Amino acid sequence: MTDNNQQFASDNYSGICPEAWAAMEKANHGHERAYGDDQWTERAAEYFRHLFETDCEVFFAFNGTAANSLALASLCQSYHSVICSETAHVETDECGAPEFFSNGSKLLTAASVNGKLTPQSIREVALKRQDIHYPKPRVVTLTQATEVGTAYRPDELKAISATCKDLGLNLHMDGARFSNACSFLGCTPAELSWKSGVDVLCFGGTKNGMAVGEAILFFNRQLAEDFDYRCKQAGQLASKMRFLSAPWVGLLEGGAWLRHAAHANRCAQLLASLVADLPAVELMFPVEANGVFLQMPEAALDALRGKGWRFYTFIGSGGARFMCSWDTEEARVRELAADIRGILGA
Repeated sequence: MTDNNQQFASDNYSGICPEAWAAMEKANHGHERAYGDDQWTERAAEYFRHLFETDCEVFFAFNGTAANSLALASLCQSYHSVICSETAHVETDECGAPEFFSNGSKLLTAASVNGKLTPQSIREVALKRQDIHYPKPRVVTLTQATEVGTAYRPDELKAISATCKDLGLNLHMDGARFSNACSFLGCTPAELSWKSGVDVLCFGGTKNGMAVGEAILFFNRQLAEDFDYRCKQAGQLASKMRFLSAPWVGLLEGGAWLRHAAHANRCAQLLASLVADLPAVELMFPVEANGVFLQMPEAALDALRGKGWRFYTFIGSGGARFMCSWDTEEARVRELAADIRGILGA
């Protein structure tokens, strides 16, 4: 039965997936050691090492802003700078947290193509100034999948990584929708991270069926020195850590992380296909993850809101973002498409 409250404004609107819920329930029996010394946190970390085919350092944080900010802070000093896309979440949606937790490291925005940085755009920013009066570039941060729903291919990541190595830069990945990118590209997590030169990945769970929780994976273990202290100081060390880590066990042990992402991606592809023939609707970016960005008349967007639909319009006049989730129902996607067609007289 279709839930009439299902919306497309954000994948954060969705609830907790059954696998995460069941794992939390299992973890809620008896006593466990606190602050991450429990069996669930150990199991989750081992699942990540198995999934990524490497002995990485694993930490857990409550949300993506903390994960990104603390990871970036571990990669640079206060006099350094971080190169990011002009649409990057760390630039537009984290309230200065990366600068705050790094004690002032400056974010430098670089031009992107369909939301993706390029080696050339990184070089332009990194080499713009090299005098002591300017914050020294030290880190590049990428988002996978990007804020406009596109995915970096392994060869693109490797080219960026090579540029970073040439310029002496660390490479961080904001993976709030990393699962969606893995599903779309048919690549392994290792292929889209350390095998392509990523030093640190913030793997998102919240947008893929968890209540709270992101995992921070250091593939370059030296960069993780004292990171546990950073987490504690920032209020990110959960006392009952098992309730942050157990849901990851639920998502990872049976492959639910990838199934849920694949479902969300399919729903996005379906929505795009159902409105693709409308002359008044333009697809703003390729649909490669679980987001659909549509350009249409402002009057049509107002009419959609009038019918009760929720969506974000932060990407410019006439632009609307529709996000699908792990639990999005196909019938609800078809309802939205039908309303768009009806409003535009198609």
